[in-house]
Amino acid sequence: MSGARVDARMWWARPGLDVRDGRLFIAGRDAESIARERGTPLYVHDLERIGEQARALHAALSAAGLDGRVRLALKAQHEPEVLRFVRALADVGPRNVEMDVCSPGEIDRAMEQGWREDEISYTGTNLSERDLDAILAHPAVHLNVDLITQIERVGRRAPGRTIGLRVNPRMGAGSMEAGSTLYSGPRPTKFGIFREQLEDALRAARRHDLTVDTVHCHVGDGYLNDRLPDLTEAVRRVAEMVRMLQGEGCPIAEVNTGGGLGVPQRPEDRPLDLGRWAAILAEHLGPLGVAVGTEPGDFLVKECAVHLAEVVTIEERDGRLFVGLDVGWNAMGERFIYRSMLDLILCRAADAPPVRDVTISGHINEGDDLFAEDLPFPEVAEGDIVAALNVGSYNASMSSEHCLRPASGAVFFRDRAMLGGDAR
Repeated sequence: MSGARVDARMWWARPGLDVRDGRLFIAGRDAESIARERGTPLYVHDLERIGEQARALHAALSAAGLDGRVRLALKAQHEPEVLRFVRALADVGPRNVEMDVCSPGEIDRAMEQGWREDEISYTGTNLSERDLDAILAHPAVHLNVDLITQIERVGRRAPGRTIGLRVNPRMGAGSMEAGSTLYSGPRPTKFGIFREQLEDALRAARRHDLTVDTVHCHVGDGYLNDRLPDLTEAVRRVAEMVRMLQGEGCPIAEVNTGGGLGVPQRPEDRPLDLGRWAAILAEHLGPLGVAVGTEPGDFLVKECAVHLAEVVTIEERDGRLFVGLDVGWNAMGERFIYRSMLDLILCRAADAPPVRDVTISGHINEGDDLFAEDLPFPEVAEGDIVAALNVGSYNASMSSEHCLRPASGAVFFRDRAMLGGDAR
């Protein structure tokens, strides 16, 4: 980092996000200057970061000897400009980045941005007849069926179709307690077919002449290296289920391992070891002779965006300093929905030491609209610009109109030029 003091306060620094002479730079551009020029609140995207992450995934899968399939989880990021960039990636691996969707609207968005039906994998739950009207209108979209009742419903509507089965190995790798996520763990979740239900699932498929050619699982949630043992056990259980289906004559062509790959969000976090990750998949799935899919949201796009907001109020309240921003949880809601970590940086003094603890609040007329409490922060003034780092996934895509506050603006950089480069 040119002109920067490297210390623990800047654990998040990387190409495309660094500090120069004390100031935060995004994609080679001064963050505060972007905010002054474009206005706030504003998402600033470094699109090249997505390409770097996609290349790393493909390289890890290839090095492990796997036929890898990388798909973007559209629910994480659906900005058309981002999708056009992802669609145009041509040098990330032997296959383009494909698309993982979970609603009819997401099928439409993916196809609008250039993905073919056969490049789209649909995995959703609690499908209505209206959902199936839209999904089955695209016969080449690969449908992973989540529940036995869905097998029956799809079979009645589209006998003879090829489907995948979403399975639940009762094991997860994520930010909850060991061995558990909201998708898969010892407690029942709403997702997937359990091992003891596989025979019933096959009977339902055969009643309607459905061919099962894919096994899908989603067992991860922001996992890093410390959760890889949990992932290992989950994948081992899934591999057993695949072998059972293969033994019953199912032509399983792919095991889709879902998403959940995490990125660092705290100073003590270390990047996910993709070599270890891919080796786990190769050990348990490689012998099955299948392609291996992954469909991350966070890993591909979380680090591609920073949100910029202006400090509009500063006020001492019963010994606490409240720093109020011109944005609220309606426009940046991941922290409030998932309780995820959020790193907040003063753009003009990104490497400055803290002087006191602050509470950083938003402009939504609700008491819980607090982005941080008791946060060590540098000296701050009204008019300053505050950056929320690593918010490229599950933030803008979940914006609401609560209090009729609008969504944040967005700017997209395709390169890491100095200030003055083109934004698209």
